[in-house]
Amino acid sequence: MEISILFFTGIISAILTYVVNNKYRQGAVRASAGLSLLVGLFFYFFPELFSHYLTKNIPIVFIGATFIGMVSSKILPSYLLVGFSGFIFSIIYLNASPFFKGYGGALGTTAAISVLVSLSLAVVSKSEKIKRIKKYRPCRKNK
Repeated sequence: MEISILFFTGIISAILTYVVNNKYRQGAVRASAGLSLLVGLFFYFFPELFSHYLTKNIPIVFIGATFIGMVSSKILPSYLLVGFSGFIFSIIYLNASPFFKGYGGALGTTAAISVLVSLSLAVVSKSEKIKRIKKYRPCRKNK
């Protein structure tokens, strides 16, 4: 149950930040910081509402997934792709977060990986066939 709450948090966080950033034109930094501040303050003032595990991890997952929502609508034009990126972020956070110890910006790195996975799926699903690139042959001038 706690794991599914973290998945839901990642998805909702990414989508909310994306909406505030792109639809309401607040900018990427303001959208991420504002929503993260609200969630952080909520868990600071009401730490007993959830278990200790969730009180510790929900704000971290939320903040990390807001980095996904900072993406431009020109890069990821679909709410579905943004939500999928939030889901991928949660998977990586839950399974690989110890590997990022010592790396600066572990949440940002995980968010970037998540966006790249979603972006690659969008590109692959649009292409009908993988086209073979022809070899370059220089033009011959008529003499």
